[in-house]
Amino acid sequence: MSLTFEQMKDIEFLAQLQKELNSQDIDSQAAPRFWSVGDYKWVECSEDNAERFSVYLPNDGESYEINYFLKEILDKEDLSQEDLEEFDEIGCEESAFEWIKDHYDEGATLHPEREERFVRENTMFLTKAEAKQHIKANHYHYTPKAHTYAMTAWRAPKVERLLKILSEFDFEGICSEVRTGEA
Repeated sequence: MSLTFEQMKDIEFLAQLQKELNSQDIDSQAAPRFWSVGDYKWVECSEDNAERFSVYLPNDGESYEINYFLKEILDKEDLSQEDLEEFDEIGCEESAFEWIKDHYDEGATLHPEREERFVRENTMFLTKAEAKQHIKANHYHYTPKAHTYAMTAWRAPKVERLLKILSEFDFEGICSEVRTGEA
């Protein structure tokens, strides 16, 4: 059997991929496995489940986490001494919200939120290392909490067969046979 240089390079790539697949951490995930990007987002919820509160300001057309917004006001706005004294008395989200409505935007609305984990769409990697490298190279698309997320291709017989071939096929043997002319 005679293989082109490119075909040999492809077989060598598969042999290296096989080594990585067979030696990487499986993150307690069953086979066949692949990696994606896990991340977090803030979603609206009931007040009982809230981890934080955001305020929507119709005049700005923006929503802000309430504590962040209050800190930004002090840095950017010239508040009167009276406003500053009232501001210093803010003790909870509700009083902060009332202060914002009275001093900044009377149409403001308060929204309870909780952080929710989710799997990013359009991310699929055969190796954990490749997923980590992708997150590092594309960090600006993700939150600082983005991480690799192992998944099982459950009831996907073609994916299972492909990954089994990638894990078990003797690519090294083919390379050796071609090099020695035995094929």
